Amino acid sequence: MSFDEKILEIPATLPMLPVRDIVVFPYMILPLFVGREGSIRSVEEALSKNRLIFLASQKEITEDNPSPDSIYTVGTIAMIMRMRKLSDGRVKILIQGVAKGRIKSYVKSTPSFEVAVEKIEEPQAAGSAVEFEAMIRTAKDQIEKIIAFGRVLPPDILLVLEDVTEPGRLSDLIASNLGIKVSEAQRVLETADPKERLKIVNEILAAELEVLQMQNKIRSQAKDEMSKTQREYFLREQMRAIKSELGENDSRSEEIEELREKIIKSSMPPAVETEALKQLGRLERMHPDASEASMVRTYLDWMTDLPWSKKTEDNLDLIRAKTILDEDHYDLQKSKDRILEFLAVRKLKTTMKGPILCFVGPPGVGKTSLGKSIARAMGREYFRIALGGVKDEAEIRGHRRTYVGAMPGKIVQALRQVKTNNPVLVLDEIDKLGSDFRGDPSAAMLEVLDPEQNSTFRDNYLNVDFDLSHALFIATANVLENIPPALRDRMEVIQIPGYTESDKLLIANKHLVERQIDLNGISKENVKFTDDGIEYLISHYTREAGLRNLEREIGSLCRKIAKMVVMGEKTFIELNSQTIPDLLGPPRFIRDEKLEESHVGVVTGLAWTQAGGEVLYVEALKYKGNGRLSLTGQLGEVMKESAQAAMAYARAHTEELGIAEDFFEKFDIHVHLPAGAIPKDGPSAGITMSTALVSLMTDTPVRHDIAMTGEVTLQGRVLPVGGIREKCLAALAQGIKEVIIPLANQKDLLDIPKEFKDKMNFIMVENLDEVFAVAFDKNSKGAKRGPSKSGKRVSKAPPAAASAA
Repeated sequence: MSFDEKILEIPATLPMLPVRDIVVFPYMILPLFVGREGSIRSVEEALSKNRLIFLASQKEITEDNPSPDSIYTVGTIAMIMRMRKLSDGRVKILIQGVAKGRIKSYVKSTPSFEVAVEKIEEPQAAGSAVEFEAMIRTAKDQIEKIIAFGRVLPPDILLVLEDVTEPGRLSDLIASNLGIKVSEAQRVLETADPKERLKIVNEILAAELEVLQMQNKIRSQAKDEMSKTQREYFLREQMRAIKSELGENDSRSEEIEELREKIIKSSMPPAVETEALKQLGRLERMHPDASEASMVRTYLDWMTDLPWSKKTEDNLDLIRAKTILDEDHYDLQKSKDRILEFLAVRKLKTTMKGPILCFVGPPGVGKTSLGKSIARAMGREYFRIALGGVKDEAEIRGHRRTYVGAMPGKIVQALRQVKTNNPVLVLDEIDKLGSDFRGDPSAAMLEVLDPEQNSTFRDNYLNVDFDLSHALFIATANVLENIPPALRDRMEVIQIPGYTESDKLLIANKHLVERQIDLNGISKENVKFTDDGIEYLISHYTREAGLRNLEREIGSLCRKIAKMVVMGEKTFIELNSQTIPDLLGPPRFIRDEKLEESHVGVVTGLAWTQAGGEVLYVEALKYKGNGRLSLTGQLGEVMKESAQAAMAYARAHTEELGIAEDFFEKFDIHVHLPAGAIPKDGPSAGITMSTALVSLMTDTPVRHDIAMTGEVTLQGRVLPVGGIREKCLAALAQGIKEVIIPLANQKDLLDIPKEFKDKMNFIMVENLDEVFAVAFDKNSKGAKRGPSKSGKRVSKAPPAAASAA
C-alpha cells in the first residue's frame, strides 16, 4: 500500500498527542521527545494500530496536564516513522506530517487522549498566476535577507524553497522552519486559503526582517560608541601627561585631594576611614566618565557628610527641662518624669546609652509633639521619621550599592540631615509598619532599637558600622498589639491616655484658642471663648481622646468670625453654649440622658473607646418561649460569651437568686445594647449583663444612679478590666457618682485626678453576690430581697477609704 493511499484511509478516531512550544505542519519531518505518561500511552496506541497519530499544540506551554479547553482544535495528522525508548523513561519518535485535521470531539481524555478527527482538504488557490509568483518571490527574497542578517536557519532551506511552487506548501515550509511563536504558527496552520496563508507568512517575515535590521543598527552604533570612547580615553591620558609635564594640576586631582581631606577631617573610626580611603583609591584609578565612578563619588559624599563624632551637648538643667515640658504639654506626667530621670542619670554618669521609649496612645494626644518638646528641653536636634506604610526593609537598612539609584536607609538619612550623632529621633507610627516580598522592616528595626546592638548598626549602603547608641529613639504607636512582640520587647512602653473634658478645657484655654486666633488673623478684641462655650464644643461637636478635632472646630469658629469682621457684620462675638450652634449648626453628638428611675432589666454599664469612656445601657426583655437567649446590638464574640456566661450562672443559681423554677421553660430572653450601628466587644460588660439578666428573672429593678464594669466568670467571680479612669470619668460626666468596679482594679483609681475622685463613690466587688446586693433597688415597688453580702466602698468621706483608693 502506497503512502498516498494511507492518507486517504484516515480512521474516524485517532490517539492524540498534545505538543508544547511547537506547531507541526503537513510534510514536516521532525523528532519529538515524549515524557508524559498519557502521551506515551497515545504513542503506543498509534503504533499498535496504523501508526497514525493526531498532533495538536497546547495553548499554555507550562501546563503539564492539559484539558480539552487548553488544546487547539486544528492540528496535524502525522505518521510515526520510528520510535526509540530512552533510559530516563521518555520516548523519542520521528514523525512526518500527513495532513491537516480538526478535532470534532473527544472520545476519551484519560488515561490518554483519543479524538474524533476530520481531515481538512487543501483548497485550490484562487487568483492570477502573476500575483502568486510575486508573493512567492517576495517570501523567498525576505528569507534570503533574514539569513544575510545572521539569522540561523536550516542550511538547505533555500535549495528546498527553490523547488516549491505551490503557495500553500511554501507557507507551511517557511512557517515550520522560521521558529516563530506558537500562536502565530497556529494562525498559519488554521488558515485554509493558500493565498491568505502566504500573505500572513509574508507579514511575519517582514516584521522579523525589521527587528533584525534594528538589531544590526544598534550593534553598529554600540561599536562606534566604543571606538569613540577609547579614542577619548587615549586623548585624555595624553592631555594628563602633558599637564603633568607642565606642572599643572587638573580639576580631577583637586577633587580627589578635597575628598581625601574631608575623610581625614570627618574623625571616622579607624576601620571606617580605611574603607573610605580604599574607595577613594578606586575612584582615583577609574576613568572619570565610568558609570561606577559616579557611584563611588556619591558613596564618599555620604561617608564624609555623616556625623561620625559630632554631637550636641545635653542641657542637663532639670528645672529648665521641666519648665519647657510643662509649657508645651499639659499632664503626661509619666512621660515627662522618664525624660527627667534620663537627664538626672546623664548628669551623674557621662557615658550612657540613650533610652528607647515607645509612647502608646490614641491619635491626637501629643505623642509626636512631645518628642519635639523633649528635644528642645535637652538641647538636641530633632528629626521625625514617618514609618506608616513602610513595607521595604531597605527603607530602614538601605539598598546595596550594586542597585541603580541605591541610597542609605531612613536612619542614616536622618543623621546626615541633623548633622549630629545624638539627636532625638521620633519613629512615628511604628505600629503601622507593613511587610511584603521585599522584606519585613519591623525585623530591620530590631537592630536599630536594641541598645546592645545599635552601637554597630550596619547600613547596607554604607557597609560599615555606625554607632546609634548616642541617639534618643522615641517611637509612637496607637495600638500596642500591632507591634511584633520581639520589637515591643526592645522598647520601654509608656501609655499616654486620652484627655478628660477638664483636661481639654485647660489645654484649649492655654494653647489651642490663642494659636487659632493668631492663625486666622483675628485678635482677642474680636472674639472671646468662654469656659461654658468650650465645654459645649467639647461635649457636642467632638468625640475623641485627643485634641485634633477640637482644634479643628475652634479654627472653624475663628474663620467664621474672621469672615464676619471682614464683611462688617460684627466686630466682636462671645462664644458660649448659645452662640456656638448658630455658627457650627446643630450638635453632632448628643449624650444619652441619665435614667431618672429604676427599671427591671435595664442596667447602666461603662465602656472604653479610643475616644475615652462611654456610658452604655444594657436592656433585657423576656417573652414567652423556652429559655433561648437572643443578643443584638452588633456584639463581638467576647461580649456574646460574657452574656452566655451570665446566663449559665443564673441557670446554675436559680434557687439562691430567687428565680422561678419554671422560668426557663416559659420565657425567652432578649438582651440588647442600644446604638446598634456601633460594633461593641470586650469582657467588661460581664457583670452588667449578669445584673440585667438576674434583674429580669427576679423582677427586681436596678438602681438608676449606679454604673458598673467588670468581667465575670462562671463561678461568679468578678475579674479586673482596663480603662477604669476613662470609664469613671464618663460616668461622672453623665451625673452618676456611684460606680461598681472589680476589687483588683483598686490600684487604677490612682490615675483618676483628685478633684474628680472626691466627687465619686467607688464600690469594690469580688463576686456577683456583692454586685447584686448593691445594684438592686430594694426600695422600688416590687423589689425582691437580694443577697446579704455587700461590696467594699471607697468614698470621698472617710480618710481610710481615700488612702485605700
